Amino acid sequence: MTVNGWSTEQIPDLSGRTFVVTGATAGLGLATTRALASRGAAVVMAVRDQAKGHQVAADIAAAQPGVDLEVRRIDLADLDSVRMFADGMHADHRRVDVLINNAGVMALPRTLSPQGHEMQFATNHLGHFALTGLLLDLLLAGRDPRVVTVTSVNHRQAKVRFADPTGERGYSPMGFYNTSKLANAIFGYQLHRRLSAAASPLRSFLAHPGYTATNLQSSGSTPIWRLLLGRIGNPLLAQPVDSGVWPQLFAATDPAAQPGQLVAPGGPAELRGHPAPGKLSATVTDPERGRRLWELSEQATGLRFESLRPAS
Repeated sequence: MTVNGWSTEQIPDLSGRTFVVTGATAGLGLATTRALASRGAAVVMAVRDQAKGHQVAADIAAAQPGVDLEVRRIDLADLDSVRMFADGMHADHRRVDVLINNAGVMALPRTLSPQGHEMQFATNHLGHFALTGLLLDLLLAGRDPRVVTVTSVNHRQAKVRFADPTGERGYSPMGFYNTSKLANAIFGYQLHRRLSAAASPLRSFLAHPGYTATNLQSSGSTPIWRLLLGRIGNPLLAQPVDSGVWPQLFAATDPAAQPGQLVAPGGPAELRGHPAPGKLSATVTDPERGRRLWELSEQATGLRFESLRPAS
């Protein structure tokens, strides 16, 4: 993958294509939705707060008349909500061309999801794992179908907590956030491996935004992380959202994007800059850890990707 100064101006015409974007009302998800809609895509905004979603969609439409936006509710922390969203998509859509697994929460106090999973792992990873599996048939019917899973540069300092996945025996808000983003990376890479083995037309991509000034650092984290990341880090170090979103938009739309690769900011330490190949940790590409996380995710969600069987 070679990228030279890529930005949203290089997004091709997307007319006739359908994108699903999770977390579409703020930050990277909002910037993604705006950019895709401006190029003619039909965008399904998968959001937890439906009223806010409709207001955001109205604001986008006021600035860009004629955009094709649809607002649907999903709470990624609640697997029942994920299934309801998928059921609605099957009722109203014959295909999905691109799924962008973007939504996330950061550095929360220890909380459990409705199904009893640690909240950050449930929202950032398990919800997206389930959503991808439940929409798999719609994606397989898509044109140049892609799944883009958004991880973090922090995945390289994390470990998968197989022995204590809920943090019952020891919990760190940022540590479990990093674990959830490592899980995102492992999932995206393992999905690529399984799709390739099945000779599937669907392709899996990974992206991360570097250090980008979004509301993620301030909307739900603990007070100390709101201070360090939001009030101090964002003004001093973070890049604007409109450039932080470039890697995931490149992965979602550009013909040069390579499945299984990480698209990251090309500047020092992958913190800012135009899209470029990023570095995946050895944990991400390790087959055994990938297998264990996949099996854990299947057990936690009750979902198997039955159509992803190796080609004979």
